[in-house]
Amino acid sequence: MYKLLFDLVFKKMDPEKAHHLAFFWIRLAASVPGLRQLVRLVLAPRDPKLRTAALGLDLPGPFGLGAGFDKNGIGIDGLAMLGFDFVEIGTVTGEPQPGNPAPRLFRLVEDRALINRMGFNNQGSARVAARLKARQHTTSTPVVGINIGKTKVVPETEATEDYLKSTRALAPYADYLVVNVSSPNTPGLRNLQAVQVLGPLLWDVRKAADEVTHHHVPLLVKIAPDLADEDIDEIADMALHLGLDGIIATNTTIGRDGLLADPARIEEIGMGGLSGAPLKERSLEVLKRLRARTEGRLTIVSVGGIETAEDAWQRILHGADLVQGYSAFVYQGPFWMRRVHKGLSARLRASGHPTIADAVGTAKSV
Repeated sequence: MYKLLFDLVFKKMDPEKAHHLAFFWIRLAASVPGLRQLVRLVLAPRDPKLRTAALGLDLPGPFGLGAGFDKNGIGIDGLAMLGFDFVEIGTVTGEPQPGNPAPRLFRLVEDRALINRMGFNNQGSARVAARLKARQHTTSTPVVGINIGKTKVVPETEATEDYLKSTRALAPYADYLVVNVSSPNTPGLRNLQAVQVLGPLLWDVRKAADEVTHHHVPLLVKIAPDLADEDIDEIADMALHLGLDGIIATNTTIGRDGLLADPARIEEIGMGGLSGAPLKERSLEVLKRLRARTEGRLTIVSVGGIETAEDAWQRILHGADLVQGYSAFVYQGPFWMRRVHKGLSARLRASGHPTIADAVGTAKSV
């Protein structure tokens, strides 16, 4: 049914406009209490065996929505209604910004992929913080991660203070906090992945989060798939040294190898981060490398090219404590999480592992 709707309606629309329309309907459904419960009952079945603990958090399952879909924290309840076990909002920057000029979001349907150069379009840390503060009085409490990035107009030399502004505003409302230094759409941002720059940045963010909260807010860093293996090792070592809580791997790629789409169209689209199915292999490679390097001492959240329950299960077996998706949601629609949950439940029960946590990193013995 959704495939027909996608082919007849969404596929013919500008991707960003289609996103806003679909997100509007999700939020509308979630605003009607009786309807929200009904949709949740249908789309978000919960198998108690999928319940998992990670980052010091109790989660109904291991599968969350990656950052980028809900940049401003306006649809958290609606996304939880669809079955996501946790929702990561953002990327939020210190100052509000419009992002890059449109068009800035493109579908590669043949590749089940997206290219975006959104440029961290968001309402800024102060406004998002005010919205999250207001949510404290609601009865709905899905786990919410907050992804923070650098404001475009802020020079690299002042990047730390910009991240700290977001941290001070948002950490009190975050179940976990993510420092995003890996988007390809903010000039100079990926330079912050160099360990000699990233280490002090993360140290300062950790200190600022502790100063504005009364509890430990887990801190993670999100890295790019385009890093050399040696750089991944260095970041893993640095994360362990700093006592970081985890790593999210990976963000979008600037690579274009192996795509089925017309090369002329890809060239016409131009710059931007590629996400979806083409990222599957590299994201899994990075996960395996991180798991081997950290030996289970960090929480690893795997994202990139996860389309099915089998994809998610393989990430878990190869060391992911949690997994995230985004692009497949665009192509597969609101029943996607229901299928993933049911598939994960079946695989877990067939594996003999009593819990998801027991399955993490057991690929060699399975």
